[in-house]
Amino acid sequence: MMNTKKTLFDKIWEQHSVGQRNDGRHLLYIDRHVIHELHVPHAFKRLDLSGRSIRRADLTVIVQDHTVPTRPGLELISEHIKITREYAKKYQLKLIDVSSEQHGIVHIVSSELGFAMPGFTLACPDSHASTVGALGCLAFGCGTTELEHILATQVMVLDKPKQLKVNITGVLQPGVSAKDVSLYLIRTLGVNAGRGFVVEFTGSTVQEMNIESRMTLCNMSIEWGARSCLIAPDSKAMDWCSKTPLSPMRDQSLSMSAFWENLKSDDGAYFDQEIELNCSELTPQLTWGTDPSQVVGIDELIPDPQDMSLNDQQQALKAMSYMDVLPGERIQGIKVDRVFIGSCSNSRISDLRAAASIVKNQKIASHLKAIVVPGSTQIKKQAEQEGLDKIFLDAGFEWHRSGCSMCAGANGDIGLPGERWLSTTNRNFENRQGRDVKTHLVSPQMAAAAALAGSIVDVRNYL
Repeated sequence: MMNTKKTLFDKIWEQHSVGQRNDGRHLLYIDRHVIHELHVPHAFKRLDLSGRSIRRADLTVIVQDHTVPTRPGLELISEHIKITREYAKKYQLKLIDVSSEQHGIVHIVSSELGFAMPGFTLACPDSHASTVGALGCLAFGCGTTELEHILATQVMVLDKPKQLKVNITGVLQPGVSAKDVSLYLIRTLGVNAGRGFVVEFTGSTVQEMNIESRMTLCNMSIEWGARSCLIAPDSKAMDWCSKTPLSPMRDQSLSMSAFWENLKSDDGAYFDQEIELNCSELTPQLTWGTDPSQVVGIDELIPDPQDMSLNDQQQALKAMSYMDVLPGERIQGIKVDRVFIGSCSNSRISDLRAAASIVKNQKIASHLKAIVVPGSTQIKKQAEQEGLDKIFLDAGFEWHRSGCSMCAGANGDIGLPGERWLSTTNRNFENRQGRDVKTHLVSPQMAAAAALAGSIVDVRNYL
């Protein structure tokens, strides 16, 4: 007998399925389309050349974030910013301009303003679109060619993903955050474990997380290959969404609440794969290598490649050479040159509060440079109202305007060759934050503690 029980993914997919092509691929209707400025010039030029129009300009928004200068005093302009302004005007699209009070990183403002909602589908030409899965919004990253197609049709062509359930349990200990859970998950499963899957995160640990922590978890799902991810919306998600400017609950709260309450997987619904993960004894985690699965706990040693498979050995040796670390070396005590707190992974108000609680009334190491880049103008203003900016500035941090900044360095914010960074971003690839820059991924609390010590330390000693 056919199983009539449905997963959360099944329900959203079926509500948005337009049809299936002869090649077997599916057409999925896209409720919201959020674009950042890096992809605008090429995609819109292709649209111009083809003579096609934008199908639903009212469902499309452009955000300027990757190339935005964030340092105080710098002119807020780039060639990409100019071009996005021109195309937004030409096609009558909503533009969240760098000068707007709504400005911020695309994955942050989409949930902050209410573009992303439970049960919606969303497309964005950036791999970390899955961040809004924390609200029960099914989001997919897309390429430039796909971007043109979505602009013209408001549908996305997809192979239907498989489904993976990750049940996370255990009470997180002090000093351990969603970032540590994410890094531990990637370390445990590997960078390809989610390939071809949409992941649903469940379990008591996830339920206890606030929405911003869930966003970190969903954001980092891309680093282990997931196509997208979801968390069933609960009262926390509904409360978050009800306060956003574009929330449909403002006009029809009862009907939307009833709809959202059904957005959960039925008991007994089928998943292609299920994984259990207990995090009750988890310690602060950080990367030692050049992919997000090369992770150790703060009280562990850097692993010995001889204990790995042949393929992993080769990758580990290459990473150790680049990162200038040795097998069996203690991760604590390694000197750090820079600390960066920001990005779509960890630049929300709760992240800034957590970091500020560590550095309050302290000073960063004299040799070290540290900066904080809030994820949006709204977050920046809230942090300043709470006095967090003063805490950081008094400690010796730089306090920047919102934007992507040092996550990928598309705005010119990069490190110097040979520098070692502790970063709250999501990728530690070679040269990601500048040529020959060595990046360790950490939580905001771990980054803050390292800024004070000038080296990698255990944040639990600073609580």
